[in-house]
Formats: sequence, structure tokens, C-alpha cells
Amino acid sequence: MTTTYEELASLALEEALKRGADHVLVRVQEKWYESITYDCGVLKSYSVGRVTGLGVKVLVSGGVGYVYTTSLNREGVLRSVEKALSIARSLNTYTKVGYVSIKPVKDSFKVSVRVDPYDVDPEVKVGLVKEVNTSSMRKDGIKSVITRLAYEVDKRYVTSSDGVSVESEVTLVGFSHTAVAKYGMVSERVSNSKTFVGGYEFIVSHDWLTFTDEVDTLAIKVSQAKTPTPGTYVAVLDNEAVGLLVHEAFGHASEGDLVITGSSVLRGLVGGRVASELISIVDEGVVDGGYPVPYDDEGVSKGRTVVVNEGVLNEFLSSRYVGSRLGRGSTGNARVQDITYDSIVRQTNYYVMPRDLSVDELFEGVSYGIYVVGRGASGGEVDPSIGTYTFSIGPSYIIKNSEPTELVRGVVVSGNILETLMSVDAVAKDLKVITNVFGGCGKDGQTVRVGFGGPHIRVRKLVVGGL
Repeated sequence: MTTTYEELASLALEEALKRGADHVLVRVQEKWYESITYDCGVLKSYSVGRVTGLGVKVLVSGGVGYVYTTSLNREGVLRSVEKALSIARSLNTYTKVGYVSIKPVKDSFKVSVRVDPYDVDPEVKVGLVKEVNTSSMRKDGIKSVITRLAYEVDKRYVTSSDGVSVESEVTLVGFSHTAVAKYGMVSERVSNSKTFVGGYEFIVSHDWLTFTDEVDTLAIKVSQAKTPTPGTYVAVLDNEAVGLLVHEAFGHASEGDLVITGSSVLRGLVGGRVASELISIVDEGVVDGGYPVPYDDEGVSKGRTVVVNEGVLNEFLSSRYVGSRLGRGSTGNARVQDITYDSIVRQTNYYVMPRDLSVDELFEGVSYGIYVVGRGASGGEVDPSIGTYTFSIGPSYIIKNSEPTELVRGVVVSGNILETLMSVDAVAKDLKVITNVFGGCGKDGQTVRVGFGGPHIRVRKLVVGGL
């Protein structure tokens, strides 16, 4: 952040305290996003977006007010402070909010970038996406393709009346490809993407023609595959399937604000068994492959939070304000999409801890089952209040005699997350955590970057259907 931004943040902090605030938090953000999309050989979009602004949050006698401004000057900041104080004072007769105290900290975090994506000639970036997209369109059986390249730079500065002063700068770059193949009356969509925490050097170092050829080839094969016979299977889940399942069906239920409102199946279960003893789940701020969150948007250090320890529920995710209502400390999970929002409790990098088996050992002894592959999963539904889930999964494989063999399409898995996690009987050691510059986790109208994953796991009973 520039000195000007820090000066404006200090101004907001000092003025809010001078005018009667009990606690003050100031955030400054500068976020840049660029995306190039080719659709069936045609340049569909080249978009560039930028968000820059300052937000101030104040606590006055138990009332909270949050206001942001994109007018980064003295007048704009002072107006925002006065408005935030006015909101807080108007609310303190209706609600009384507390917050968890933290130790003062001053720190800076920046992702290493060797080639700044912004400095790369737009013609070079467009040329790469066009080349890959048009190459896919020439293949027999492929009916449509969408190819994308994107990057994001997110700079954040947080200061508070507790003596917090932290800043971070995270750069992401990624490439994605979606292919639709048709065989007879059957059309199947397969997609894959790769995202790197760093600069354009990642794009330069990869063979994207080979990457997209693998997606196209799989789409053609899937269009000719059968759907699985509906039923209950012994299932081996790959890293991405595990990540999707645990993040969506369990992770949201472990967010403290949902616990407070009674919208979580995990309410009242701390200290109780919620999964097999083989399952430990953590939420960690900085981990290989994930999205780095060294500090949350309240300036709290985000280390590793053990949510589930060997099957026992250990902790909920919380912020300074939610932690106060839960009677617990903050876990560093206050996050915002951008400066236009106030923070809510969100996951960072949420994953299952590895154990000691090889992936091959998970298939041993499975005479008939299914290998659930999460790549290209197309969404689903969850109800964290009762723990139910339904997900459309990517192309997967029937397991016969301890080997994944027949490719199947249209795989849908469903169940209750507590029952599913209780039925885990094997966990591999191949931990993998991923993030995605093309999407994120949505909640209350906000989308934030997250990481998710885990090792391969085996589940004794998984309900599987076919579209």
C-alpha cells in the first residue's frame, strides 16, 4: 500500500476515536482482475475490473457501523467516519455487540511474482487463448469449447485501535478450458482449470495445448460412457471430491455465525464425535496450493485451526465479533469479498489431514465400487442446518476387483455429511489443496477465494445416482 493509503487509514482511525468510538477497524483495498474468454473460436470478452476504497467499522456502546468510500481523500474519509458513527449510535439501543481482544501486530505479506501479468502484452495473452481454443474446435466430436485466462492482484491493508497494522498482496493467475462433446443424442461437458499463486511465469512454463487436449479427449470419451447404476457404493474419493464435499457440506456448518443462528447441524456438538477417528479437518491461512490468508480482514493472524481432531469436533470458525458471542476467541476467519462489504465468517484453506496409506491401498479389497473424481464437478445443493448434500460430480470410474475400470458420466452423490464422514475407513497420504482464480466460495452475496482439498479417502457407504 502507498503511504497515502496508510495516512488516510490513520486519519480515519484517529478521527473515529476522537469522536467517541470504543473500537475502530479500518480497511484499505486495491484489487485488480483481468479475464480473457474465447468461445468457439470467437473472442467473447476481454474484461478488466478494479476496486479501490477505504472502509471504516466502529463500535459505539455496543452498536456497530460500517461505511466504505471510494473517495480516497480527506473529505471522503471524514464523511465515512461520521456516517459510521451515526449508524453505530442508532443501533446501540437495539443490539449490544462485543468483540474479542487481540495482541497488537505489525506485519507485511507479499506473494513472490517473477513476471507481473499486468506487464505482459495483451496481444500475447489473447493470442495464447485464441490458439488453444481454435485448436480444440478442429477435433472430431467436439461441439463447443470455452477457454479462459485470468489473473488477480489483491492488496489489502488493515489497521485498528488495538495496534494492528497488517498488509498483504496476493497475485493469482490461471487457465481454464471447458469442452462439450456430442455422441448420438448425448452431450457431455468436461472442464478443468489450473490456478497458481504467483505471476505469469506459471502460464509461460506450461504446455496448454496438451492440457486442453486432455480435457477434449476426456469429453469425447465421456459422451460415449454409461451412467452408473443408482445405489449405495463403497467409494474412493479423490482429492478434489474430498475438498468439495468437506468444504461445502461440513465447512459451512462449522462457521460460527451459522452456529449462532441455529443454522448448523454442528451446534452443541463440540467435544462430540462427528466423523471417523481417521478424519481430522483443519482451516489454515497459508498452505501449499491454497489461497494465502496470513491475516483475516480484522487483522487477526490466521494460523491453523483444528476443526475436527480424529473425529471429534474441536472448534468453530469465528471472527472477533462472532467469537465474542460464542464465548470463544477469534480463529482469524473474518473475511470480505472487497471493500464494499463488511466482514463475515468464512473459510480460508479448509481440508482433510492426510494419514499414512498409499492411494493404491484404498482400492485394495474393493470388489465393486466407484472412484469419485471431483475434477469438473458442476455444483449441487447443501443444507448445513441438517447436514444434507447433493453434488453433480465429474467423470468417474467403476471399481472392479480393486481397479478403477469403466468410465461413467452423470454421477450424482448425496447423503448426510456426518454419516458419510463416520463411514470413512481409509485415508491416504497424498494431500492436495487447490484454489481457483475463476471462482470461489459464495455466502451472503459475497464471493471469496478459498482453498480446499485433502487426500484420497475411502467411504464404506455412498449413495450414487446417474443423470
